[in-house]
Amino acid sequence: MSNRRPRLSRPSPSPQPEHTSASNATVDESVASVIERLRATGGRATTARRLLLRSLFASTRHRTAEDLIAEIQLEAPDVHLSTVYRNLEELERLGVVAHVHLRHGPATYHLAPTTHCHLVCEECGAVLEVGDGLFASLAAETLREYGFTIDPHHFAMQGRCRDCSRHPPSE
Repeated sequence: MSNRRPRLSRPSPSPQPEHTSASNATVDESVASVIERLRATGGRATTARRLLLRSLFASTRHRTAEDLIAEIQLEAPDVHLSTVYRNLEELERLGVVAHVHLRHGPATYHLAPTTHCHLVCEECGAVLEVGDGLFASLAAETLREYGFTIDPHHFAMQGRCRDCSRHPPSE
């Protein structure tokens, strides 16, 4: 298990274009690399697909399809939510993105190379991203006892974060 401290994020109140330290050149290179993979499998490099990839590579946050369409429509208002869902499915099939269910509600998407597990606070909504090793013993035990292979990246463990655990649960 890693001594690395888990990354804590709070849910954003509304979808906004993400501004991160990733340079435009780095984002452009990443988008070009995925477009090349898509073309190799017969896919096309549409404007909607490029804008979706830009949004995904420009941020490390987990976002719903609705968050992503809000960002994309700032530049291309004619792109539809169904187009984003179809593109996300294709990108997931290629191993570029992964989705996870952090809370009750829609799936959130993030880049697959940053695969990790999630702990979600039921009180404040904080999401802790933790290394894969946290669920390794659970996965091994489940396989040994039940012959069942779990995918700990697809779901989130619900509970209370350190800060919220210091206080009695709200009713």
